[in-house]
Amino acid sequence: MPGVFDSKNFNAEVFGAYVDKTPNLNRNELLKSSAVRNRSDIANIFPDQVGGNYAVIPIFGRIGGDAQNYNGSTDIKAKSTVTYAQGRIVVGRANAWVEKDFSYDVTGGVDFIAQIASQVGEYWDDVDQETIISTLKGVFAMTTGTANKEFVDKHTYDITDEIVNYKFDATTLNNGMQQALGDNKAKFRTAFMHSAIATDLENLKILEYLKYTDADGIERPTNLAMVNGRLVFIDDTMPVDTAAEHYVHASSTTEGALKATASPSSATDVALTTVQETLTDAEEGDYVVLIPEAEEFTTYVLGEGAIEMTDCGAKVPYETDRDPAKNGGQDTLYSRQRKIFAPYGISYKDKSILSPENTDLENGSKWELASSNESTAKYFPHKAIPIARIITRR
Repeated sequence: MPGVFDSKNFNAEVFGAYVDKTPNLNRNELLKSSAVRNRSDIANIFPDQVGGNYAVIPIFGRIGGDAQNYNGSTDIKAKSTVTYAQGRIVVGRANAWVEKDFSYDVTGGVDFIAQIASQVGEYWDDVDQETIISTLKGVFAMTTGTANKEFVDKHTYDITDEIVNYKFDATTLNNGMQQALGDNKAKFRTAFMHSAIATDLENLKILEYLKYTDADGIERPTNLAMVNGRLVFIDDTMPVDTAAEHYVHASSTTEGALKATASPSSATDVALTTVQETLTDAEEGDYVVLIPEAEEFTTYVLGEGAIEMTDCGAKVPYETDRDPAKNGGQDTLYSRQRKIFAPYGISYKDKSILSPENTDLENGSKWELASSNESTAKYFPHKAIPIARIITRR
C-alpha cells in the first residue's frame, strides 16, 4: 500500500477543500447553530502571514435621547451617538498525526483523502466547540467593574441553592431569559443543554420534538426539540460541575431546617461554626438547610449571532512531511488554524497574548463589556447581548 499521506503527491489546497465540505458527524450543536455568525470580513484586518493577533472592532451605538419641543422658538440640541470598541483575539491551534494512526480507515479501497479529511474536520470542530465553551466560561467569570458584574448577575439564572425548586422545569427557561433581557427576551432563539437535563424535560413532557409528515402521510419525530418556543440543542459538552455540600439560609418552617447555634442541644440544632464554613454570613439563631453534594448543569441560551466567528487562516494550514527512517518510514500530517470567537458586545482585554490557551479564555479578568473611548467610559448595554446561562441541579 502506498503511503497514506503520500508527501510527494499531497496537495494542501485540495485537502483543505475536502475538510471544508466534509459533514461533521459529532454533535457540537453550538458551533453549528445560528448562534455562531461567520464574520469573514474581519479577517482582512489582520496582516497576512505577519502574525496579527488582536484587533479592535467598532460597535455603533443606537441614537437616542428625549424628544425636544418643536415650537418655532426653542433651539434643537444635537445628541452624539456612542461608538463602543470591542477587542478580539485570534486563537491559534495546531496538531499533527502520523500516517499509521489512520491506516485502518483507508484499507479496502476507501477514498483515504476523504476519510482523513472527515477526521481532521471533526477534530477541529471539537476544538472550536471547546474554544467557544471556554469563552463563555470566561465571560461569566467577570467579577470586576460595575457594568461587567451587572451583566454576569443579570444574565445568570442560578437556582442551585433553591431548597425545593432547583430543577429545570416548565418556567425556568422563560424566567432566565426575562431576567437577562427583560422585554427584549425575544432576542433569544436557542438553548443548549446537557442530555441529562433534556431527558428530564422530555419525561415531564415539557420538551417536545418537532414532527414532520413523510411521503406516506405518516407523522414522524425529528431530532429538533422545543422548550418555551425556543429551539433546543442537546449536547453533552455543556458544562457539568460538582458542588460540595453547603448550607443555605431558610426559615423556621422550611422542611429539614436546622437552627444554627453556638451550643447545639437538640437534633434540630447545628453548630454555628460548622454552618459558617460554607455560609459565612450565618449568625446565632439563623435557620439553615444543608444542600447535599450535587451536579450542577449549565444551559446556555443564545440569540442569533451571539458569537461571531472569523477564520483568519494560517500561512500553511495543511502540510505533510516524510521521515524515511522512523519506524521504517512514515508520513506526518500537520494542521494549523487561527480563528476568532468573539461574544457580541464583549471585549477580550489582554493584547499581550499571541494566542490564548483555553485557561486564558476562561479567566474572567481578561474580559470586559465593550466600552467607548470617552474620558468617562460608557459600556455596551447588557440588554443588547443575547447571551445567558441557566444553572440547575437534578
